[in-house]
Amino acid sequence: MNQLSLPYHHERRRPASLRWSHWYLSILKLAVGLLLVLLITLLWLLHRNEIDEQRSTLIADVLWLEQSLRFHLDGNSEQLQQLALDLTRAKRQGELFDLRARHLLKNNPELRQLLWLDASARTVHGIPTLGLPQPRQEAPGENPVNRSLELARLGKPIYSDAYRTTEAAQFEVYVPIFDDGHYRGTLLAVYSLNGLLKQQVPWWFAEKYQVRIVDGNGNLLASKSRIDASATTLSYPVSLDPPGYGMVLQVTAYRGTDNQAQTLIATLIVILGAAVFWSLWAVRGLIQRRLAAEQALRSEYAFRKAMEDSLMVGMRARDLDGRVTYVNPAFLQMVGFRAEELIGQEPPMPYWAPEEMEKTLLLHNKVMEGKAPDEGFEIRLMRKDGSRFDALIYEAPLIDADGTQTGWMGSIIDVTARKHVEELARQQQEKLQITARLVTMGEMASTLAHELNQPLAAITSYNAGCLNKLESGNFSAAQLQDALGKLAVQAQRAGHIIRRVHDFVRKSEPKLAPCDLAEVIDDSIGFIEAAAKNRGVRIVREIQGMRPELLADPVMLEQVLLNLMRNGIEAMSEAPAQQRRLTIKLGQVEQQMEIRVIDRGPGIPPELVEKLFTPLFSTKVDGMGMGLNICRSIIEFHHGRLWVEGNPAGGSVFVITLPIVRQ
Repeated sequence: MNQLSLPYHHERRRPASLRWSHWYLSILKLAVGLLLVLLITLLWLLHRNEIDEQRSTLIADVLWLEQSLRFHLDGNSEQLQQLALDLTRAKRQGELFDLRARHLLKNNPELRQLLWLDASARTVHGIPTLGLPQPRQEAPGENPVNRSLELARLGKPIYSDAYRTTEAAQFEVYVPIFDDGHYRGTLLAVYSLNGLLKQQVPWWFAEKYQVRIVDGNGNLLASKSRIDASATTLSYPVSLDPPGYGMVLQVTAYRGTDNQAQTLIATLIVILGAAVFWSLWAVRGLIQRRLAAEQALRSEYAFRKAMEDSLMVGMRARDLDGRVTYVNPAFLQMVGFRAEELIGQEPPMPYWAPEEMEKTLLLHNKVMEGKAPDEGFEIRLMRKDGSRFDALIYEAPLIDADGTQTGWMGSIIDVTARKHVEELARQQQEKLQITARLVTMGEMASTLAHELNQPLAAITSYNAGCLNKLESGNFSAAQLQDALGKLAVQAQRAGHIIRRVHDFVRKSEPKLAPCDLAEVIDDSIGFIEAAAKNRGVRIVREIQGMRPELLADPVMLEQVLLNLMRNGIEAMSEAPAQQRRLTIKLGQVEQQMEIRVIDRGPGIPPELVEKLFTPLFSTKVDGMGMGLNICRSIIEFHHGRLWVEGNPAGGSVFVITLPIVRQ
């Protein structure tokens, strides 16, 4: 019976095996087919992603170029304004104009002409010529120069429309000259659009994009291009209005040369997938053996794959005695040595910097003792050529398959560039803070002049009264003493205002010292109180509780408060008169001092709260979007926080918290 049953049992198992193989192969064929579809889909997605990345890069580059052009033109405008101011004070005005004008034209080749016009629009001086610019086509009865001059008399630089001459397209900027509030003339600078693009568009930008400036009708005014970019549709326009009213900066990316390569790669992948699908029929008998071989190689492959995936990070393995047992190519590239020069080396290592040998050896011993910090540590290493670089190192135990520690695996990251970028960012932030303070000072100039006029008027009045008493002969010493005392008080008040402005302007580097926040608030209110009165805004000061001293820079804090109070005053310009109240609250919350700047304006929409402190974002039409960002940076420099809340009574509440330093 057993002899009869065995063949029967063998024949029952064979069809089952065949059925398993059939389903297994069917699944493999399906998987290969799906892989082929996925590869094609992946190529398409990569192509779309490449286009999206190119467009994002294009938009970012265009916005950078637009800002660069604006900053350049604003810088030239500031130099012209300074020249206009100096001309009203100089004795030899002609020599001063020639000297400054030649300097501007030399440093700015895009400037074609610089003219000095008197109040009647007649040319006083001009470099290189005295003739006024003449458009190629001018509307009858209209003179763009006179029109721009009339606009410039409003008191700020005015840019003209772009126009064409017989040579090229250009535009002008008109800077008025005022002396004691009286219009004395205009400085006229003529810009060449082609020259502006030639000087301000970097070579790398022109290698990537075609740059064109067109007018409102799409007519070409100027361009900078390496080749014709009409074959591509990847373009982005941005308005240059101002400085050139109606001008549009249009940047078009050149068509890439890698489309054929992408098509070839896609074709090869499709052919490869088809070949794999066909080859599946030829390897049916090898499937089981391949699975067994793959299982044997899986452990080794996983280790090698993990090592190769970290090509951007240097990897260095050491045994328990500190000898180097493994280095990856990324680490070799960092230090400049060959693998043969490092494998088997014992401390001190050839890539240790001699000046930090003691520190490096101490860290090495801590790692060997298992006391390496979890957050890693920074150290300076030396390349083979002697150059130094900063490295961030993370150490972890190296465990074998049996769970036994065989050494240490270190991950090394070159942080030299990052530290350099951080230092540049810190320096740039300091420059932005200084710039913001100067901008704030300029905006307060008229307010301070009004505030200074009050004590000066009082001094004049007391002086006239004393003179009248002396001329009449009917006076007493007590009367004169009282009048002279009041005159001295007003003089001291005027001197205090001037010193306060002088200290604010001279401020350059942060200086931390004990300061009273109440005094900082009072000084800030003194700066802006006159401007608030002109706008019908009442400033209320509320000091609550104790006033411990803080370790801070009072001028930097004044800058923050002035910015916040000015924003609050401007926000209430449209509010009813009875609601124009700006409240400054100072109080202590636990171990922090808290300042609240409360206005009764329209408030800030919730969707804009997160963007409010972002650089280059502004809710004002003419705002640069840097004020609140710099304010937050100043507060964070003092280890504090700055945020905005909604006012239940209407408006906004800007909250500042600063830690209290116990003496």
